[in-house]
Amino acid sequence: MNRVENKVAVISGGASGLGKAAARLLAAQGAAVVIADLNEAAGHDVVAEIAGQGGRAEFIRLDVTQEQDWVQAYEGVLARHQHVDVAVHAAGIFIAQSFPSETDYELWRKVMSVNVDGVFLGTKHAVAAMQRCATPAGSIINLASIMGLVAMPGRAAYAASKGAVRLYTKSVALSCAERQLPIRANAICPGFIHTEMLDSAARTLFDSYEEGVAHYSNLQPVGRLGTPEDIARAILYLASDESGFMTGSDLVIDGGYTAR
Repeated sequence: MNRVENKVAVISGGASGLGKAAARLLAAQGAAVVIADLNEAAGHDVVAEIAGQGGRAEFIRLDVTQEQDWVQAYEGVLARHQHVDVAVHAAGIFIAQSFPSETDYELWRKVMSVNVDGVFLGTKHAVAAMQRCATPAGSIINLASIMGLVAMPGRAAYAASKGAVRLYTKSVALSCAERQLPIRANAICPGFIHTEMLDSAARTLFDSYEEGVAHYSNLQPVGRLGTPEDIARAILYLASDESGFMTGSDLVIDGGYTAR
């Protein structure tokens, strides 16, 4: 099924993790994907993999915290494709924090810059690009987290950033609806997903990598970590016309973590 056939999707953070899984699946379902990332080597590898499977993909180098990068990215996308239909903001960082009085301000600002400012800038310029299309319409998909719903000790910066992404996304959805623009905005709140980010946390926060993975796996009532493909399938749904009545929502995919 070509559920997103002929759509153009820009994916920040598309060279790894959830963004990479989304790029693969959207391309397999008929979209032309634009992988925007700082990691050029990994980005080009994803493009080559998608092309090898008959899909359409291209790479652009993008720092999500730099507004001019976003301006240039969307100018290029519109010049090459004449439209943009989907924007997936998957770029993000996680830095373990400590007790509030011991938290380093520079690390706090770094998390906010990537996780919040990056989503703001990406959304701002995605909406502007969609408005310039012959048929102004599209789907904004922002990656939040269950940590934007429930807190954990020592994760204040990450939790605050993802909570900001959730509420910002709702405001964008209402703003577009108020102007009767058919541009939808939704957030996905993943639980503990087996990505490079989780692997890094498992290695740095526990005595062994195996202990860390086991710890995160056991947090879910279903008894396993999520996979990037679990989240990519939700991204596909929000990118497709099947979710046309869905905007301003949080899609929680967490193996039951927040049901307790």
